[in-house]
Amino acid sequence: MMPRSVPLTAPEARRYSRHLVLPEVGPEGQRRLKGSSVVVVGVGGLGTPAAAYLTAAGVGRVGLVDGDAVEMPNLQRQFLFTEADIGRKKVEVAAERLREVNPNVEVVTYDRKLDSGNALEVLRNYEVVVDATDNLPSRYLVNDACVFLGKPDVYASALGFDGQISVFFALLGPCYRCLSPDPPPPDSAKSCEEAGVLGVLPGVMGGIQAVQAIHILLGTGSPLIGRLLVFSGLDTSFDEVRFKKDPACRVCGPNPTVTRLIDYEEFCGLKGRARSVEFDVTPVALKAMMNRGDEVLLVDVREPYEYDLCRIKGATLVPLGQLPSRTAELDASKEIVVYCHVGVRSTQAVAFLRRSGFTGARNLRGGIDAWAREVDNQIPRY
Repeated sequence: MMPRSVPLTAPEARRYSRHLVLPEVGPEGQRRLKGSSVVVVGVGGLGTPAAAYLTAAGVGRVGLVDGDAVEMPNLQRQFLFTEADIGRKKVEVAAERLREVNPNVEVVTYDRKLDSGNALEVLRNYEVVVDATDNLPSRYLVNDACVFLGKPDVYASALGFDGQISVFFALLGPCYRCLSPDPPPPDSAKSCEEAGVLGVLPGVMGGIQAVQAIHILLGTGSPLIGRLLVFSGLDTSFDEVRFKKDPACRVCGPNPTVTRLIDYEEFCGLKGRARSVEFDVTPVALKAMMNRGDEVLLVDVREPYEYDLCRIKGATLVPLGQLPSRTAELDASKEIVVYCHVGVRSTQAVAFLRRSGFTGARNLRGGIDAWAREVDNQIPRY
């Protein structure tokens, strides 16, 4: 799958001079990069550094796939965006900046979420796929599409202080399903919105993704096929886990049972979680209850550091992990409203409480973040 060689102009030779003197790249390698193509799925913490370095390196065509708009919390790690870009489409802003980084590169934008209906159409036009997504359904989707198309899938993840990266390439080694045949329980996988992420960490992992993509395009080095590189940002260490192709893999094995793209939200157990809203209370409705003087027991199931950052006045802190051992502290005769940051943990808490006999427990829809938006804009958002 060696890219075609495209002649360099004199200004391009000057621009890439530090590549040209590398024996592993040289003029011919740079011409191959110019004739190559990479698509970055997800223009977030991983995707922005990966796309920036691939563009600067002279990859001829870089695709950007993302349907989201720029938000304030993105700016802590997604360095292509500024406050002036908030509300604008990520792919539009990123394309503008990348064209300024290197006007010789064709930047193609796809203002959409990659899904089972469009993945094959989008990804088939590129030689390497960089999976810079941040959720399990998308990771399985990208993996399966790459297996069906015979493309390498350069995967990475970043959460808290930890990162992982590998290259899933079924033609030469294992795929993502060989490493993780089944998704974990839905409630066990936290997003960076819930768990946080050190701003520079996705930059480290996204940069390594760019390195992997370039190695694959040039046919140099030893890409991370069959190897999972694990990085700890706390002790600045790298560990490597080797894994093999699973002969029983449902997608890349000799007898696959998954032969087309499926409903990945359902596969990851998320579709069934489209719960009834009958146990929800909106921020505006909760405020009205409080104004009427209703006896409401507010239970905050976030962590202590979040509670210290901001809280709804009068709330009792009971971190989710402590809830099973502290139910005796709750008064079942009162109306109980549970909240967290954005409503994920509180949904779990309400389900547990109702199973435990607190049949009046309700969930604050959207969490304290929605409360700050809709009721009390003096509460800091995070």
